[in-house]
Amino acid sequence: MSTSRRPPRSRQQWLVSLLIFSALIFLSLYSVSNPLREKERQFTDAQEVPLSRITQGYADGEFQSILLRDNKVYATTESGTVLQSYKDSRDGVSALGWNDPTNPTIVEIENREATNMFFAVLPDLLFFLLIISGVIWLFRGIARSQSTALSFGKSRARVADAKQVRTRFKDVAGCEESKEDLLEVVDFLKNPKKYINLGAKIPKGVLLVGAPGTGKTLLARAVAGEAGVPFFSIAGSEFVEMFVGVGASRVRDLFLKAKRNAPCIIFIDEIDAVGRQRGGAGFGGGHDEREQTLNQILTEMDGFEQGTNVIVIAATNRPDVLDVALLRPGRFDRRIFIDKPDLDAREQILKVHVEKKKLAKNIDLRSIAKQTVGLTGADLENICNEAAIFAAKRKQKTATQREFVDAVEKVTIGSEKRSRKLTEKEKKITAYHELGHAIVGHLCPESDPLHKISIVSRGAALGITWFLPQEDQYTTSRSKFLDEICGLLGGRAAEELIFNELTTGASSDIEKASHIARSMAMRYGMGDKDLGPVAYGEREGTMFLGVDPNYTRNFSEEKAKKIDDFVQRTLEEQYTRAKGMLKEHRTKLDELSEILLKKETMTVEEFLEVFTGKAAGKK
Repeated sequence: MSTSRRPPRSRQQWLVSLLIFSALIFLSLYSVSNPLREKERQFTDAQEVPLSRITQGYADGEFQSILLRDNKVYATTESGTVLQSYKDSRDGVSALGWNDPTNPTIVEIENREATNMFFAVLPDLLFFLLIISGVIWLFRGIARSQSTALSFGKSRARVADAKQVRTRFKDVAGCEESKEDLLEVVDFLKNPKKYINLGAKIPKGVLLVGAPGTGKTLLARAVAGEAGVPFFSIAGSEFVEMFVGVGASRVRDLFLKAKRNAPCIIFIDEIDAVGRQRGGAGFGGGHDEREQTLNQILTEMDGFEQGTNVIVIAATNRPDVLDVALLRPGRFDRRIFIDKPDLDAREQILKVHVEKKKLAKNIDLRSIAKQTVGLTGADLENICNEAAIFAAKRKQKTATQREFVDAVEKVTIGSEKRSRKLTEKEKKITAYHELGHAIVGHLCPESDPLHKISIVSRGAALGITWFLPQEDQYTTSRSKFLDEICGLLGGRAAEELIFNELTTGASSDIEKASHIARSMAMRYGMGDKDLGPVAYGEREGTMFLGVDPNYTRNFSEEKAKKIDDFVQRTLEEQYTRAKGMLKEHRTKLDELSEILLKKETMTVEEFLEVFTGKAAGKK
């Protein structure tokens, strides 16, 4: 549980306030003493006379004012002349006979002893106050540092009580199977006796595995919200510090607080930061603080007493680097994999995220879901937000289908860079390059349907040809791989066919095509007969979900040459195939390039109208 802390700038603010207060005191004293100094300078040129002279002048009404200061008398005439004399310091106005009420002369008595004493003591008093303030500030700093040192080993988990956790399963769309598994956890928390009476053990841990943005944290909060229990949330990196033992102390403190607040949920996000494999080199070892922290987590989870009703939910996108002891039954009893959403799930997620947005009546979320294959829930939320931003920029009251289409393009392929000016030759090369992709992709039977062609720069690309799959695909055939390679090489083939020269614009296409061909030979067993159905290269595991792993070479030079020969021959064959398609449709290629150079962007309907004479359909 996080403790309240003094704001980090409060110490400086307190010191500044003290300095300002001291400055105000000095200014006020200066303003008080300044008139006294002015009056002192006024009497420096006074003319000394006998006291009888001033007494006579008072009787004659000669003076405007008389000032009695200790044993001195100052008399000021109407013309401003000052006369000075001396008297017995014990004599007052009455003794001197200067108390006639009918006399217009103003007689003042000034007692300087109290004033002089105050000014004499003031510097010492201020110095004493500054010393006391400094001592207080010093002791407060020491106390604060001691408090920080004592709380260094305390848990930094954020706590939300049952009333604060408002997330429910209805707020989580697109992962019904995962929610079904977690509903049992909710029932464990609500009705533990039902399971304990039957001899069943309540799961101690649930590991949520999924790519970034798939909703792992949201699901954990939904479990706490449905069960109506406190929710302790902390990131794995918050356990680890530079001092050995701090992480273990924080783990002990976290589990102690959780037991006191049972039933509750502890959620550890990115547990791979602290739960990596122990010992050795590579992913896991060599970090004493992390290993001690992990050991403490293992001990706490294994040391739960039956009936504590505390469940640990952890999330990671790197399950392969986690320590084996952390994954065994009795610690993380359940492992729930959260996949990227399919078509129906994406549509449900979009419906959840547009609930609070103003939309036009003709919005087709199904078509938006079809355009977002492979995106996560976080990506879809970003698309809905970008659509609302587009509508606000265009000063519309609602977001239309156009805004959502623009938002999908911005999130998936980047924003348009119309400020990037290409020469006429570069624009022409780019137009033929993109149309080469489009025509070859359209003619390949296993290629995804064409969606859009543009020669407006996006990101690092000078143009883009966008193909969208009609449905979610979970397997890929050999013929589809070959058609994909052919489509990738269509841009380079068009450049060579039209301009009889090559540019660097096809570099990324060649890299992708080479990668596909090499994976066919080494990973999928789709190479030549000499290579056979064999996987070449030891996979070292995925660093992140969805990212290809590194390979360790475990095959001979002869096999390596055969793999290289297969990759080269496959790319050459598909390149020749792409050039043949473009030569056959050279007239259509030229006609489409003229239109694309004028419009800069071409939809699939416009492409098909010219290429096939049809307004819709793929082929």
